[in-house]
Amino acid sequence: MSMLVIGVGGIGLANNGDYEGVKTFALGSCVAVMVHDPKSGFVGMVHVALPNSSTNRTRAGTLPGYFADTGIAELLKQAARMRGGKRLNDLVVKVAGGASIIKSSASFNIGKRNSEAVVQLLTNKGLRVSASDLGGNISRTVSIERGTGRVTVASPGRPAWGL
Repeated sequence: MSMLVIGVGGIGLANNGDYEGVKTFALGSCVAVMVHDPKSGFVGMVHVALPNSSTNRTRAGTLPGYFADTGIAELLKQAARMRGGKRLNDLVVKVAGGASIIKSSASFNIGKRNSEAVVQLLTNKGLRVSASDLGGNISRTVSIERGTGRVTVASPGRPAWGL
């Protein structure tokens, strides 16, 4: 078995035997929102690039995961389908990314804005972030394992760590 790999704006879920989990590469200012259902073991992830879809409604329609508001909504919609429409407030939620990689982009603070938007949207939906690795100035690759919900974070030149 292998990991389901998603790119920028991607949304992926892994359930019973289809994939070992979900993985995304090179999170700079982007934020990965990861969910785990401890009862069934499924996991999901969205790779968010921008905080709000109001900047490009057309893109949000074709690639909802690109934006925090539409991406989280779509991830939770798919998670609810996996749970047969049951409430999602007991999902384990973890987030990573939101760095400031390029100094010239500091005035835009995209990483910080993405992080704040993601946490606020999750809170508004009644979900609590149980673990996070946000900010700083490093690129991150993250994966979440089906079954356990274990998150591994890796960055060039550093040993991998867990969330």
